[in-house]
Amino acid sequence: MELFRRLFFAAVLAGAVAGLVLGLVQQWRVVPLILQAEHYETGTHSHGEAETHVHADGSGHIHEAAEPVAEPWAPADGFERTAYTILATLLAGIGFAFILGAVSVISGIEITLATGTLWGLGGFLAFALAPAFGLPPELPGMPAADLVPRQIWWWGTVLLTGAAILGMAKFRNAPAIGMGLVLILLPHIFGAPIAPDQASAVPAHLATAFAASALTAAMVYWLLVGTLIGWFNQIFAKGAF
Repeated sequence: MELFRRLFFAAVLAGAVAGLVLGLVQQWRVVPLILQAEHYETGTHSHGEAETHVHADGSGHIHEAAEPVAEPWAPADGFERTAYTILATLLAGIGFAFILGAVSVISGIEITLATGTLWGLGGFLAFALAPAFGLPPELPGMPAADLVPRQIWWWGTVLLTGAAILGMAKFRNAPAIGMGLVLILLPHIFGAPIAPDQASAVPAHLATAFAASALTAAMVYWLLVGTLIGWFNQIFAKGAF
């Protein structure tokens, strides 16, 4: 029970701190790219009131005002949007920290300050880098495959990669390494869902910068959360708090 209580509080504190840092890094490097990409999205244009269009030959016609379309609620641009984004990132950060702590308990491998960075690296590889080889981070306006197949492939890649890393770390022998490599390669051999072959208005350099920034932010989060869980876990084990 003491181990569970220790890891619970360590995960909450580490996830909150790392999630907050991730939210700030995203506001600095990732969100500006999303806002740029939103300008390239194809939108529908509707007239709020009646308009008269006059052609070159002098004839004309009138567009009747279209019925207003109710849009789903979304936070307003500026402080409200930023606050909600950081809050969501912070909560997600705590959730991922709980996953790391749960894997530690199930595997019987304790997270300490000495091994926390390696745990974070494993989380980054499983949750961010490996899936990105098949499904790189996407900006608004970019073509993408159907959501359900993408989610299935993403979770399959995360689970197989995570199991491979955990097996190699726990057993540290040739069979475990060989099996781990097979599990890591398996989803990529099968292949991720392919996006439809259609043109995108989003510039290639913007998409590349977004993928690089998103992965860098994820790496900062995972290395930080792993290290912090190990640090807090050691502090609580010594009864410092």
